[in-house]
Amino acid sequence: MRRTTLWPLIASLAVLAVGLWWAFWPILVAMAVRWSNDPRYAHGYLVPMFSLAMLWIRRSQISGEELRSSSLGLALVALGAVILLVGGYFRQGTIEGLALLAYLAGVAMVVGGWPALRWSWPSIMFLFFMIPLPWRIENALGPPLQWLATLASTFALQTLGFMAFAEGNVIQLNDAKIGVVEACSGLSMVITFIALSVGMALVVNRPVLDRIVLVLSAIPVALLANVARITLTGVLHETIGGQIADKFYHDFAGWVMIPIALLLYWCEIWIFSHILVEVEATPVLVGVSNSGRWAATQSPNPSPTVPRARRGR
Repeated sequence: MRRTTLWPLIASLAVLAVGLWWAFWPILVAMAVRWSNDPRYAHGYLVPMFSLAMLWIRRSQISGEELRSSSLGLALVALGAVILLVGGYFRQGTIEGLALLAYLAGVAMVVGGWPALRWSWPSIMFLFFMIPLPWRIENALGPPLQWLATLASTFALQTLGFMAFAEGNVIQLNDAKIGVVEACSGLSMVITFIALSVGMALVVNRPVLDRIVLVLSAIPVALLANVARITLTGVLHETIGGQIADKFYHDFAGWVMIPIALLLYWCEIWIFSHILVEVEATPVLVGVSNSGRWAATQSPNPSPTVPRARRGR
């Protein structure tokens, strides 16, 4: 097989990407409509950009590799075709979107083999977050999240000293009502924050356990952010006025919570870096060799991370 370099690989992927773009154009248009009209998927436009950025960040993992075409990529392309046919038959846009991931993985294998797939798989899998969920899942998750957000926000307002009580999914204040509708249930923040946490886990240089905890923390962080959003809206209603509160609730609050979530994730990483520290193996003297000199060996590291208090000084 002929050896290729990085730039021919990128050029080939660009040509194939144009072909895939043409083939998946109706599906991508349907996704873009959801991104534009559904606040739960407003982050969809940013997902492909982040995937391309990850390809650039991980370019050192493929630079200098011997890239060889692999016929196994055709199996992934065939799998993508099957998924696309199934999604079209059942008219499920989510399944059709998943076909794109299989196609891209197959293209990477066909062009550059396993090295190309190892380089590109995080970016390909991250594209999952731009695919809208099935309506059944959205309808199943929406009402419980609405109820939880209403209950927690009412309790938070009462704790702050405001008169508030819940009637269904409506929070009654002195002179105003806050309706926790489906779009404000918190599902959009859960989806967005999971995407953010997965992106950070793929980029940061931390042990696998730290990355898993970072991803799992996305759900409680999203729920707390949504409760903070509704609570702050209630405070604005009671202190400043309803017009400013409504403007904040519907236009600015969702975007304000994203940098707050990034700050919380940064705090998590900072805490992990100070509590769990990787310890390098140190040479240990074990005896005298035949030549009369001390022989040294490295002691094994039984655990990838240990508390800082136990780290050797």
